[in-house]
Amino acid sequence: MANRYVLVDSNIILDIVLEDKNWFKWSCETLLDLSDEAIFIINPIIYAEVSIGFDKIEEFEDAVPDTFFQRESIPWEAGFLAGKCFLKYRRSGGVKRTTLPDFFIGAHAAVRKYELISRDVSRYRSYFPSVILHHP
Repeated sequence: MANRYVLVDSNIILDIVLEDKNWFKWSCETLLDLSDEAIFIINPIIYAEVSIGFDKIEEFEDAVPDTFFQRESIPWEAGFLAGKCFLKYRRSGGVKRTTLPDFFIGAHAAVRKYELISRDVSRYRSYFPSVILHHP
């Protein structure tokens, strides 16, 4: 019986659908290890990031079925938290402007008290320390 919620970062899903030579096995095993007790969640940002590799929405939906990855909107409070954490990141010298999606993902997990599976953990650890991370 699933009793925990786990947000799945786009890099994990891409590892699987693209059969990444370095990360496919780890990503599959991690999802499999958690699958008996977890409900896997994706949000519109993760959905958009993964969908880039597909020409048709039907192909995407087949590869990332909603029976395995439950869809959930990002809470408004997470948007606020993402903005504040991104501002802190920029003020502390962060130079990448393309990182805002990661802040939305981390904030979503933090606000909902979800665990997070990702390979990009340093930013999540720094700005969302309450989030339980599953990482290599």
